[in-house]
Amino acid sequence: MATMAESLGFTLLGGVFVWAGAEHFWNFRKVTGYLTEKGFPAAAILLGLGSIVEIIAGLCLAIGVMRAYAATALILFTIAATLMALNFWRYSGAERQGLRSAFIINFAVVGGLILAATA
Repeated sequence: MATMAESLGFTLLGGVFVWAGAEHFWNFRKVTGYLTEKGFPAAAILLGLGSIVEIIAGLCLAIGVMRAYAATALILFTIAATLMALNFWRYSGAERQGLRSAFIINFAVVGGLILAATA
């Protein structure tokens, strides 16, 4: 039973990254425009590379291939993306609250990825 639950957990955790990376490609122009508005340099390149990391590492995590390396790559990706894109301290009101919530959630995800990396 524990191995089934563990497999489901890895599949769900990795699947979130696969879905997000794929969604970035599906909405590439829109997301690139958003990142450009936020002042990201070379937004298209960053988005493309980040999405590839999400998809490949997410798949590896989900199916159990080089799981520790995949989780470590996703930890680094999530921390970098969070600090760059969810800078809630620069905003106020509802936008600040939304960004702050996403920031906190991402650090919970990092906690899950640390568990995945050490499992």
